[in-house]
Parts: sequence; C-alpha cells; structure tokens
Amino acid sequence: MSITPPTASRITVPQLRARKGGVPIVSLTAYSAPIAKLLDPHCDLLLVGDSVGMVIYGFSSTLPVTLDMMIAHGAAVVRGSSHAAVVVDLPFGSYQESPAQAFRSAARVLSETGACSVKLEGGEEMAPTISFLVERGIPVCAHIGLMPQTTNAVGGYPVAGRADADAARLMADAKAVSEAGAFAVVIEKTFEPLARAITDLVPIPTIGIGASAGCDGQVLVSDDILGIFSDFTPKFVKRYAELGEAIGDAAEQYAKDVRARVFPGAGHVFGKK
Repeated sequence: MSITPPTASRITVPQLRARKGGVPIVSLTAYSAPIAKLLDPHCDLLLVGDSVGMVIYGFSSTLPVTLDMMIAHGAAVVRGSSHAAVVVDLPFGSYQESPAQAFRSAARVLSETGACSVKLEGGEEMAPTISFLVERGIPVCAHIGLMPQTTNAVGGYPVAGRADADAARLMADAKAVSEAGAFAVVIEKTFEPLARAITDLVPIPTIGIGASAGCDGQVLVSDDILGIFSDFTPKFVKRYAELGEAIGDAAEQYAKDVRARVFPGAGHVFGKK
C-alpha cells in the first residue's frame, strides 16, 4: 500500500502541544481527499473522526465503524492535505481490550495512513493505555466528557459534568490523560465552567466541541458547519454555509435539464473535429 508521507511544512505534534495558552488550535473533521484539500489551508488539525460512520455511512452511532474504515479514510485525508496535522480516531473495540491491542491498532493507523497521531476515548481507565502507546512512539490525543462510543452505557448524548460527582471525575480524567502523556485532549459536550476549569488545570491543549471558548482550540464536524444536513443542528454548532440547500437546488436543476433534453448540450458532446 502506498501512503503519502508527512511533509516538512505539515504541523507537528510538538507544535500543537506548544500551542497551550496561545493562538487557538483550529480543527475540523475530514473524511475524504477533496474535502481535506479544501479545509487544509485553514486548519491546524484535521480529525478523521469515527463520526464518519454517521456522516458518510448513515449509521445511527459510531459503534459500527471498523479499523479498516478509519485507515481508508485516514489515508485519503493525508493524501488530500499538506499543512494540517492529521489525527485519526481509533474506533470502538480496537483499543479497549488491552494496551497491546491498542498498540497494534494504532501502529496500523500510523503506518498505513501517514497520519501523525491517533485519538482515543476515555479518562483514568485509559491512562495506562495512553502511557503504553506514548512510550512506544505513538502520539495520542485523548477524549473526555461526552464519549460517543459509550452511548449505550450512558443512554444517549447527555451534557457531561453538571453534577458535582461527574465534574470531579472529569477533572481527574483530564489530569490522568495529561500525566499519561497525551499531547492534547478533546472535551466534548461538557458543562462550560468545567471545561474552562479543566483548561486551566492541565498543561496540554484542550480542544473543545460543545465545551468552552476558553479551550485552547475548537473542533467541529465539517458537514455540520457547512449545512450539509438540514434535519438537525446540534446546539454547539454554528452553521457557516447552507450547502445542503445548494446541493439540492443543483440536483433539481440538473434533473429538469435532463428531462427537458437541455443537457447535454452541444458543448457537452463529442463530434467530428
């Protein structure tokens, strides 16, 4: 398998780690080479999220996503980009069993995609795994707060950290993943004052999604900010375009032209030279 190696101009993990308390890290999800190419000049980090399962494949959760799927999309995003660091999610079931299983999965991701890091969900319980990976040369971005891979256990997608006990647990999670060697931590759908407090607590960058403007960076699903989906917009998403409507309008006009035999026209067919 041929992969695209990182370029000299691509943002590195140490550079991202050094952004703590500085200019916020800009991150969006990407799942394909064409979208990665469009987002790349504007982002510091492109996240190949397991949200690909819902966004691209139409699953109702991230749980059916496989390691092979993540590798295929991760490689595409690396090929389509040259500036942003590329981080690939480890999907459900590919790392929770043991640190050794996590290493095998992460090693495949990095070697077969050319990405710079993997991301995994979990706090204190995953700290030994994060340490195991980091000690073996695999950079890790942690993920706490709402963790989509645990949706069955928590019964949906609740806001994390509103209760005192939950807040204390998340503070402990953030400290644990930082001490284990994660270079950054995503904080998802978390009580705003808590996300801000976690950012002040840990020495590594926090990347918020539905968390706080006080985080050291932000990430959103690119299809959400582009308005590809029209049926639901999460509270924490700001839409910057309505491409769903534009795509629908374009398809409608194309259908009309085909039915009216207006397309293809003289300029779209091949005749004698």
